[in-house]
Amino acid sequence: MPAVSALHVVVVTGMSGAGRSSALRVLEDLGFYCVDNLPPQLAPELLRLFDESEASKLLLGGAVRQIGLGIDVRTGAFLESAGELLDRVRDSGHEVDVLFLDCADDALVRRYSETRRPHPLAPGGDVMAAISRERDQLSTLRQRATHVIDTSRLSVHELRRALVEYVGRAAPGASMRVRVVSFGFKYGLPVDADLVFDVRFLDNPHFVPHLRPQTGLDAPVRDYVLGSEETKELVSDVLTLLGHTLPRYEREGKAYLTVAIGCTGGRHRSVAIAEHIAERLRGTREIVVAHRDITR
Repeated sequence: MPAVSALHVVVVTGMSGAGRSSALRVLEDLGFYCVDNLPPQLAPELLRLFDESEASKLLLGGAVRQIGLGIDVRTGAFLESAGELLDRVRDSGHEVDVLFLDCADDALVRRYSETRRPHPLAPGGDVMAAISRERDQLSTLRQRATHVIDTSRLSVHELRRALVEYVGRAAPGASMRVRVVSFGFKYGLPVDADLVFDVRFLDNPHFVPHLRPQTGLDAPVRDYVLGSEETKELVSDVLTLLGHTLPRYEREGKAYLTVAIGCTGGRHRSVAIAEHIAERLRGTREIVVAHRDITR
C-alpha cells in the first residue's frame, strides 16, 4: 500500500568499531528518531506506526518524518532478510538511504585493543578473523549502500561533520556529489572508493630531481604529468567512462560517488590527474577533491 506521506529512512550499518553508534547519535541531534539493532523484520511495522501521523504525535509529541535505523551483525539470522525488507520499505513509497561505515582492518583491531571491548563475533577470541567474517556477513548491505564513509582516519568531530554534510546532500532533489580522491597504492586502497583508476604506468616525476620535492598541485609537476600523450589519452577515456556511468549511479539514488586515482606514493601523478578530472567535471554536478597521501 502506498505511503500516505513518504518518510526519510537512513539505515546506518557497517563494521563494528567503525562509528555506527556515534553516527546514530549525530542523526538524533539532526532531528531523526533513531532505533538501534532493530530486527529488520520489524522495520515495516515501525515505519507504518510513524506514517500514521496521529499515532506518531501521541507517542512522540509530534509527527516524525526522519527515521534512523541501526543494523549490524548482532541481529544474527535476521540480517539475511535485510535487503529484501529494505526493498519493501522503498516500494511502499518511502525514501531509503543506506549509510555504510567502513574502516581499515588494522584501525579496527587497534580500536578494539584500546577500548578493550569484545568484538560481537569474537568475544575474547581472534578479532581479525571476526572482522573477516563480519565483512562477509555485511557484504549485501555494503553493495546496497548509497553512501560509504571511511572512518579509518576520522575523529568523532570529523565524522559528525561528514554526517551533517551527508544528511544535507541526501535531501530530496539534491544531485549526486562526486568526490575525486588521489592516493598512493603503497598506503592501501581507499575503502570508500566506488571507482579506482591506476595511473602508475605513467612517467613518474619522482625520478626527476627538480620535481621530486614538489607535488601535483605545483605547475611544473602538473605540466609534466598532463603534457604526456599517454596522460591525455587516459584522461579522455576516464571522462568518457564517467560521462556514461555518473548519470546511471545518480538514477539509482546514490547521494555520493567516490572516484579514486592512484599512483605509487599519492603525491605527483594521481594528484595532478585528480585535479584535472575534477576541473573537467565541474559544471555538470557538485565536485569535491581530496588528496589523501599528498603530505606523506
